[in-house]
Amino acid sequence: MVDGWLVHAMSAYNADSLANKDGYRGLVMMSGETLEQLLHWTLESLPDEILIGLDADNNRPHRQEVEELFEGVEHDNELFAGQGYILKEPTIVNRGDSYSVHHVPEEWTDGIFSESRGPRGGRFVHWLHTHPNAVAIPSQQDAEAAQYTLGVDMILGIEFSPSGPFGWYEDAEGVRRKLQPDYQNDAAEKSAPDTSKRGWGRWRSAPEKPVLGIAPTGHKIHGLELISFHRSGNGINVIFVDDDGFPYGWPDF
Repeated sequence: MVDGWLVHAMSAYNADSLANKDGYRGLVMMSGETLEQLLHWTLESLPDEILIGLDADNNRPHRQEVEELFEGVEHDNELFAGQGYILKEPTIVNRGDSYSVHHVPEEWTDGIFSESRGPRGGRFVHWLHTHPNAVAIPSQQDAEAAQYTLGVDMILGIEFSPSGPFGWYEDAEGVRRKLQPDYQNDAAEKSAPDTSKRGWGRWRSAPEKPVLGIAPTGHKIHGLELISFHRSGNGINVIFVDDDGFPYGWPDF
């Protein structure tokens, strides 16, 4: 059973995915249980980054009515490997800093054409890695690693405190996708500093950021973001589904 707050977060995310479907050339579906496991590993590993491998479950094709609803005007049915199937259970592959996390340890490679498959000469179709205290926008290194991905790449950004030597990094261009309930989004907007005021008073009076929860490491979690992209640079729409393959929030759609 997925936690209630996450159900609300996935429903809000899916509503945004539906509203903006024409901005994507492909879509990928992930179960709520898979996302919950990803978040668990992510929060356990702070402040490190982690790399996750995923495959498509050939026994769980997308529901046709769901695909038809979420397909945009530029949808391409043959854009990437594993398309049309819900993602399988995730596998944690590596943990480290932003310079080492993309390397796939030997035990997770398949040995086939590994030299031509870049730093991720691994056996997984899809990849996800985390951005601790950084927005979920691909860096140049992320884009280069994605060139060897047969499926799609995903990035999970986590804003937390105490942040240590590196605070929340937000100076990146790209489409941001928040993963949190609508009521948390409203609270975050209310907590933003009033920039209409001047002087030190506005900094002293600024309220603290909302807290989604506390990680096992003791860090306060203030925000989550998730995006997916193809090696061509096209964005991939993410839809979170339940055990029956229907999106969270389906009755409202």
